[in-house]
Amino acid sequence: MAYIEPAPIKDKENPLESMMERFNLAAEKLGLSDEVYNVLKNPAKQVIVSIPVTMDSGKIQVFEGIRVVHSNILGPAKGGIRFAPDVHLDEVKALAAWMTWKCAVVDIPYGGGKGGVRCNPREMSAGEIERLMRGYTKAMLDVFGPDKDIPAPDMGTGPREMAWLMDEYSRAKGTTINAVVTGKPLVLGGSLGRTEATGRGVMVTALAAMQKLKINPFQATCAVQGFGNVGSWAAQLLEERGLKIVAISDISGAYHNENGINIQEAISYRDGNKGTLEGFDGAEKLSDPMELLELDVDVLVPAAVEDVITVKNVDKIKAKLIVEGANGPTSAKADAIINEKGIMAVPDILANAGGVTVSYFEWVQNRLGYKWTAERVNRRSDRILKDAFDHVYEASQKYSVPMRIAAYIVAIDKVAKTYTFRGGF
Repeated sequence: MAYIEPAPIKDKENPLESMMERFNLAAEKLGLSDEVYNVLKNPAKQVIVSIPVTMDSGKIQVFEGIRVVHSNILGPAKGGIRFAPDVHLDEVKALAAWMTWKCAVVDIPYGGGKGGVRCNPREMSAGEIERLMRGYTKAMLDVFGPDKDIPAPDMGTGPREMAWLMDEYSRAKGTTINAVVTGKPLVLGGSLGRTEATGRGVMVTALAAMQKLKINPFQATCAVQGFGNVGSWAAQLLEERGLKIVAISDISGAYHNENGINIQEAISYRDGNKGTLEGFDGAEKLSDPMELLELDVDVLVPAAVEDVITVKNVDKIKAKLIVEGANGPTSAKADAIINEKGIMAVPDILANAGGVTVSYFEWVQNRLGYKWTAERVNRRSDRILKDAFDHVYEASQKYSVPMRIAAYIVAIDKVAKTYTFRGGF
């Protein structure tokens, strides 16, 4: 399966307010000055453009494109481009800020950016999508750049769209500049190890957390919700390291086998069955897919969609450890109950940061003009994720806060200190 950056948070409340709630808690713990607080909470740049596209019918349709650069304090902005009908400015602002903290928590020299075009790619031909992406790129020529703002795939876009973006940008500049975007096909400068990057990060942070909780991987059970790119890779890599994966799920339902599911068999079945687990006989289908979250397991990996752990089911969760492969799988109200129950939750901002880490490696390789082996990519990615987990865990202990708030503390502290050293305004 092609790698796509984890899709954006779709909070049922205002996504910007949801992000700011956690930002404010961390800022209060750090005692940020008013100056630094106000600089960090506001995006550095917001660009809205109109993109006229000739449709296959011959008619001209005008699309709205957005790009938000939240911060360039640590370095060039980094973040995906989303093609979806419900793109709006507040969501893009929230996700750009979220990318700032995500890059900072894994100590990558990027600020946060995010982009989107309000459209429905499922109702568009490949030619229409190409003309839209090229039009968006032309409109953002002054925003994008390998030293300014580096986009990537997100919901509704993938390696094909990133290739068109790179080509359009390169034509405008008169030379091939593959470092302007990440998530490209391998032949255009994409990185090895990228497909499994996010799932691998989930595995690394899960094992680091299990070590702190003194859970033996070879005696541990795990349930993985979501069997797309992130969930299937996380399940496979955790199984390889000794965990017994007793439940998996996808859009067709949830499947449970207390003796353990053979993940390689499940992946092979899915790939040969139009991308779904429907009819998989290596496990028993649960009557309610949400039962997977309530199974008596050591490790729970929600790697599907947002808001699956809520006040309605959080009391029934029995896992000792939650590792968030998806973005925003835990609601804010459920978060508080998880903490009261003493369950450790490795937050999305840390657990699924493997994708942006290998995006960074792709950019580095493009700048060097030298390709790394998959083994080198994986080794360096594992080290970055393990170090990030250790820093967040230390902050959690120091400030007596849950891992989620600790992740924000680590990230905001890094950006705030860099801002101060650079001299502010």
